[in-house]
Amino acid sequence: MKKVLIIGAGGVGRVVAHKCCQMADAFGEVWMASRTKSKCDAIAAELGGKLKTERVNADNPAETAGLIRRIGADILVNVALPYQDLSLMDACLEAGIPYIDTANYEPPDVPKFEYKWQWAYQDRFKEAGIPAVLGSGFDPGVTNMYCAFAQKHLFDEINYVDILDCNAGDHGLPFATNFNPEINIREITANGRYWEDGRWISTKPLEMRTDFDYPEVGVRPSYLLYHEELESLSKNLRGLKRIRFWMTFSDKYINHLTVLQNVGMTSIKPIKIKGVEIEPLEFLKAVLPDPASLGPLTKGKTNIGCIFDGYKNGERKKYYIYNVCVHEECYAETNSQAVSYTTGVPAACAARMLALGLWKGAGVFNMEQLDPDPFLDAVSNFGLPYKVEELDPNCNYNLPQ
Repeated sequence: MKKVLIIGAGGVGRVVAHKCCQMADAFGEVWMASRTKSKCDAIAAELGGKLKTERVNADNPAETAGLIRRIGADILVNVALPYQDLSLMDACLEAGIPYIDTANYEPPDVPKFEYKWQWAYQDRFKEAGIPAVLGSGFDPGVTNMYCAFAQKHLFDEINYVDILDCNAGDHGLPFATNFNPEINIREITANGRYWEDGRWISTKPLEMRTDFDYPEVGVRPSYLLYHEELESLSKNLRGLKRIRFWMTFSDKYINHLTVLQNVGMTSIKPIKIKGVEIEPLEFLKAVLPDPASLGPLTKGKTNIGCIFDGYKNGERKKYYIYNVCVHEECYAETNSQAVSYTTGVPAACAARMLALGLWKGAGVFNMEQLDPDPFLDAVSNFGLPYKVEELDPNCNYNLPQ
């Protein structure tokens, strides 16, 4: 059995720890490390001694590699900040163990979501004989695997994909983000972008809206965003003509965000206050509720999935693959709300795939490049079952054509 090291002690890290500790057939030891060890210790207390903890500065590859060697870790799961992806990849290369993350690298001073920095590690991981698995959350992650499953089992070619992410949970607060505020707000305030007919098409932030009827949730306003999985999926799906990403936001959320943007609070350009430079968005993050605190407050469901349109044996087909998750059930099990749960379960399951030898190979992999079947079986068994529904291929389900 393997030793897994989890870097990061936020809401997602908590879920990864809970789930890895449930996988006694895969992991002999589960470790967690963070800059603030007390956060790890609090999660360890929830798990009754099953989790071992350490302190580490994830920005320092040599320090992280030293920790990996000292505890004998076999796999590293990065659920820290995406700013730290490259330093943790460097640490894994130095120590010679596989790397897993849930979000692509983002430079602190450039609001971009691109894989180019991590794809540049391809040769180094190949030469080291170890894998780096990118984006093993839900989206990216499980949605990539829904695409891989559809391509493997349901279609000869997939022409159109719409990824639909709905969080219908209500925490009762005037304004809060369900994951890291810096990443969340940078993502939403950026221009939208989707891939069609071999090129990228840009839109203004939140310019495109559709009202989609989510199973078990109902109709919710959904806005077109650029999301990182589009970059890899546009390269790896046969016959693709268009792929888009949609996410739900309430009118109240949009109103708050608009005001904050209008007064400059979402800017990442430093300003000087009383001789001290600070990014407005960094200050906003400090005054907003900690996403990890939303668990006991959030009620309702999430629904995340993909609608596929393509051909099988010359016949046009349309399928909807999705998961519905209940915030209250997630909190009862792991002390985290569903947004953290839907990210943490897949990350733990990706580690399970490597620990049990179900995924093999060396190099840098996006999720859809790996076998979806054992992964989706594990994700279902550990809390995120999915549904596959065949749809009327002639109906657009209120999605813009």
